[in-house]
Formats: sequence, structure tokens, C-alpha cells
Amino acid sequence: MRFLTTFQFFDFLDTLASLFAAFVLGTLIGAERQYRLRTAGLRTNVLVAVGAAAFVDLAMHLAGSDGAVRVIAYVVSGIGFLGAGVIMKEGTNVRGLNTAATLWSSAAVGSCAGADLLAQAVALTVFVLAANTLLRPLVNAINRSPLDSRASEATYEFMLTVDAATIDAMRELLVERLEAAKYPVGDVEVIVRAEGAVEIVATLVSTAVDAKELDAVAAELARRPGVRHATWDVRTKD
Repeated sequence: MRFLTTFQFFDFLDTLASLFAAFVLGTLIGAERQYRLRTAGLRTNVLVAVGAAAFVDLAMHLAGSDGAVRVIAYVVSGIGFLGAGVIMKEGTNVRGLNTAATLWSSAAVGSCAGADLLAQAVALTVFVLAANTLLRPLVNAINRSPLDSRASEATYEFMLTVDAATIDAMRELLVERLEAAKYPVGDVEVIVRAEGAVEIVATLVSTAVDAKELDAVAAELARRPGVRHATWDVRTKD
């Protein structure tokens, strides 16, 4: 049995140290994800970190630093497929991007541990935890701050829901009222809705607007016969 002749006790201790470090650091990252009830929680992050450490450590023992570099490249691409599994699209919203990025970071932590860069692995864990915890209040504050429609470049859409019988007249009226308010229309799309309703979506050429002016146009059009609903929306370009 080759194991009896190739076994090196200190090499084995080195592997145990790498795997143990990956386990502990992966636990710290995964515990935060588990506490917030994310799709990839404690066990997933630990397994990713330990698995990455095992592959890199094995390559280090078999082929040295060059082999570890090649394996790390495969770990990076492989975790990309795993991360794609936790990303979900719900309508126009995408969920799971932060969880996928955390898995990617756990793999990086494990790779550092497997390459015997324990200090770097600890430092990376601190930064990952800081990103998922300390930055959360800042993210919430930014999300709650109102969008300055005059200063931001964005795509503005004006939506008019009307009876199907009035579509031609209302489309012309919508374009006329927007252009009268100094907001030229770049494109007009007609979407058929249920129960005889049609939605007219006008995309404005302007990248900055005065919200009060568009609200006034919406209020005026909403009073017209045949108009069921009038509103506008903004989508940032970034």
C-alpha cells in the first residue's frame, strides 16, 4: 500500500490546518447568511470553503504552486455555476445576487486557506462579513432616499390605460399633451390588456424631468372619457 510509504505526518497536519481554517471561516460567513434566512446558508458556505480548500491543498501537494494556480482557476469558474443556482428572477426583479457573490467569496476564502495563506483568508472573511453587515444600514439609507428626477439621467415612461375603442384618439392626445409640456416622445408601444383595456406606453426622449409637470399631465388625462388610469414611471440607466 503506497499510503504507508508516502504518508507524511507534517504534510497531513498542514492539510488539517487548511481544512480547519476553511471550516471555521466558512462557518462565520455562513452563519450570517443563515441568520438572514438566505438560500445558501451555513452548510452551503462551509462546504464551498472546505471544498475549495481541499482542491487547492491537493494541487499544492501534487504539483506545487503552478498546480494550485490552475485548480484555483477551475474553482472560480465552478462556483459560478453554483452561484447561478441561487439566482432567481421574479418578474422584473432579480434575487439572490448577493448570496451568489457570498458563495464566490467563500470559495476565495477556502482557496486562500488551501494555499496556506491563512492570514489572507482571515482578512478576506472580515471584509465579506463587513460587506454583508456593516454596509446594510448604508444600503437601506440609499434605498430610502428619494430619486432626484431633475438631476438623474434615466428612462421615463408614461403609461395610459384606455378603452380599446378610444386607442387611436388617446394615443394622439397623449403625444400631444406630453409635447405641449416640453417632453417629446421617442417611442409609443401599445399593449393589449384584459377586459377590453389597452395600455399605451410612451417613452420620453428626456433623461430628466420635473415630476410635478408629469403629474399634472397624468391628472389631466385621467379625467378624459375612456381613460381608466394614467401614470408615469422612471428606470435608471445604471
